[in-house]
Amino acid sequence: MKRIFLFLLTNFAILVVLSISARILGIDRFLTSNGLNMTFLLAFSALIGFGGSFISLLMSKKMAKWSTGAQVIKQPSNQEERWLLDTVAKLASRAGLGIPEVAIYQGAPNAFATGPSRSNSLVAVSTGLMQSMTKRQVEAVLAHEISHVANGDMVTLTLIQGIINTFVIFLSRVAAYAVDNFLRGDDEDAGGFSIGYFITSIVFEILFGILASIIVMYFSRIREFKADAGAAALMDDRRPMIEALQALGGMHPGELPKEMAASGIAGSTVKALFSSHPPLEERIAALQKN
Repeated sequence: MKRIFLFLLTNFAILVVLSISARILGIDRFLTSNGLNMTFLLAFSALIGFGGSFISLLMSKKMAKWSTGAQVIKQPSNQEERWLLDTVAKLASRAGLGIPEVAIYQGAPNAFATGPSRSNSLVAVSTGLMQSMTKRQVEAVLAHEISHVANGDMVTLTLIQGIINTFVIFLSRVAAYAVDNFLRGDDEDAGGFSIGYFITSIVFEILFGILASIIVMYFSRIREFKADAGAAALMDDRRPMIEALQALGGMHPGELPKEMAASGIAGSTVKALFSSHPPLEERIAALQKN
């Protein structure tokens, strides 16, 4: 579950920087100088919302490497790394992709895929995963991650996040403006916005952002089922993916850095609405039905 949370954290940090910058530059004052200009506010919200989302996407690979300490395998130093490179190349070819970067990092069993596009992606696995599973199970995990890349899940997540960011920024400022007007009462000479607007808009951004993450996680769970099915199709056999999920259920998958929750293979321990992954039992059942 590394990729999604890293993306969300990066996105949130960028939104905060862009929003504060807009306030410092006086954009909010312009938007509220003669009452709330809804048209300009929506355009501003879309610019900041999609801008933050796409900047996060472009930074995804670097942030993933930095947060996990993943080392890209350029020249294999042993048979395990050679097998890993060859297996990813084989699966990528079957999926109609170019070969992504392949990395390995120290940690408990997990894996993730990230990157801004199908042609510029990274697949990483932990040493714990390599040591705890059979090669056939590891191949299924890799096929799952390759499916995320082939399905364009990071771009899909970026577009969804951009839309959500837009509404979070828009609604937070509308709500803050209403609260600010209520607190100022009949003081018509104040003009623009007060410190109350500044503070409440930040509070509403955080609140709406947390609530909006439920939507992002919902779509993430849907993509997990699709990636599982994609792994079965790439291997022309659903059993390895089922066995890999069963193995994960019997061990204690390491929590990938919370910044990276989107395409890690391990199931989430977060409560249902905020979980990026469906329960392992549901994923296994879905594979068994196909």
